[in-house]
Amino acid sequence: MIRTTLHWLFLVALTASGWLSVPAYGQSPADTLRLSDTQLDSLFIDEVQDHQTPDKVLHAEPLYIDLIRDLGARKGEREWNVGLSLTDNLRYDTYQALVEYEWAPANRLGMEIELPFSFHQVTNREPGPSAPSSGLDGLKTAVQWSFYVSERHKTTLALGYINELKLNTHGQWATGPWLKGNQFNPFLVAARRWGNRFHTLIYTGPRFTRYFAQNGWKHQFDINTNLHYMIPGTRNFVGLELNKEIQASGFTMVARPQLRVGITDQLLVGIVTGIPFNRDQQRLSSFLRLIYEPGHRHRS
Repeated sequence: MIRTTLHWLFLVALTASGWLSVPAYGQSPADTLRLSDTQLDSLFIDEVQDHQTPDKVLHAEPLYIDLIRDLGARKGEREWNVGLSLTDNLRYDTYQALVEYEWAPANRLGMEIELPFSFHQVTNREPGPSAPSSGLDGLKTAVQWSFYVSERHKTTLALGYINELKLNTHGQWATGPWLKGNQFNPFLVAARRWGNRFHTLIYTGPRFTRYFAQNGWKHQFDINTNLHYMIPGTRNFVGLELNKEIQASGFTMVARPQLRVGITDQLLVGIVTGIPFNRDQQRLSSFLRLIYEPGHRHRS
């Protein structure tokens, strides 16, 4: 039932992707024909960057590894996200959901609270590791500071930190503590726009995890690289996100082709497919992100 529902959601979102080339908000088709793509790009970038202060550079940001508010965020900006995903883990399927709220309490400072959920369904009865428990995974809090914003160089640099309190599932609370560990994740973001349409971004940093019932730490290093093409005069884009992890057990990488479509002024849909390069533990995955920005007025 859950798989069928997710598949229908993706079909609806893919149908909406036909809006990738819709005219900019507030323009008739005839107006769009009279404007070149370059003029549309310039008008939209001017709306994002030049109508307010302080400076802010328009960047296409990844959909799977989401940033903490926009790079160069301005005070008062806020955003709700709801995410749904399905991952084939060979012996069991993982259905994940997330709800997050992002806001900017000050210029160039973003903050976030996220509740991630996981649900697992066994699909292979052969002997092997059992599926993890289902329920609320933890509580994530995060902060991001854009310390360098240059409209001239079309570049933004940011530092951030994510802290995740890892929870035992509800069924285990009667026999043990509700808190089982903590994860520390400092990160660096570097983004640049090349011309008006091509965008690159690097998101990288270590992750340190401490489980209170175990001795020692688990650690890994993430390197996430992104390339996106933004459709002229809109916030719609297509792109590729490469999520790479370096752990003691080796190197893994998942390629995530993706697109984002503006449905209304304040609502966007992001669609992501995950293609792992190492298929010994995971196969294909799908991810859908709904983005709602109350109080914002953009061209979709």
